[in-house]
Amino acid sequence: MAERRMFAKTIVLSDAFLDMPLSARCLYFTLGMLADDDGFVNSPKSIARQCGATDDDLKILIAKRFILVFDSGVIVIKHWRLNNWLRNDRKTDTVYQAEMATLMLDEHGAYTENNDIYFPRGNRLPTKCQPLANHLPTEDSIDENNIVYSKKENEKKERFSPPTAEDVDAYCKERNNGIDGQTFVDFYASKGWLVGKTPMRDWKAAVRTWESKREARPQRPQTPKPQAKPASRSNVAFANASWERLRAEMGLDDADEDNN
Repeated sequence: MAERRMFAKTIVLSDAFLDMPLSARCLYFTLGMLADDDGFVNSPKSIARQCGATDDDLKILIAKRFILVFDSGVIVIKHWRLNNWLRNDRKTDTVYQAEMATLMLDEHGAYTENNDIYFPRGNRLPTKCQPLANHLPTEDSIDENNIVYSKKENEKKERFSPPTAEDVDAYCKERNNGIDGQTFVDFYASKGWLVGKTPMRDWKAAVRTWESKREARPQRPQTPKPQAKPASRSNVAFANASWERLRAEMGLDDADEDNN
């Protein structure tokens, strides 16, 4: 028998469950921990006394249909299949097969009484949607082989084949977007044909994405080259005055300047 038990939040956080007294809720959790792998408990009254609950708490759980009771005194957790699901190789079948045979699963997967007393083979319970043994399966029924075959078909359809530079060039020429096919192929080939972290599925969609980004990218205005500023009149006058002052200090005249 498994050592771990779970409880579905849809059950233990529901208004119907939380409206019960705390002692009744604690009894439910205790019964769930001590149930076998099919949700059956053979001594609910003894367990109630051990955890400090009363017979009234047990009656509340029965009235609220959180547990189902049998004439033998055994109880079963109604929503056991919603709380716990064990693999067949890790599951120990219940010893209460007579009580199990009187149950079926409703549309939500919870135990309910089978008024028709249909005895299934082995330990598999019929559901309200499950056909009896002498009924043929409907057209909508799917077996495991069909599921595997469908998966293989989908994998073949979704398998991606990288394009060549010529393929990209031809598609870009049709769209007149100016994208270079070799640049596109080299870019994604270097990334293992991944778009982010996802394998590429449609290279044409990637081309269109490049195209839209190029159209949305603003063009940088060309900066004019700086031009040399013409010398101002004040600067020319200042340069002439400096030269005349230098000539006077050196004692030069126009004749000396011509001889030099």
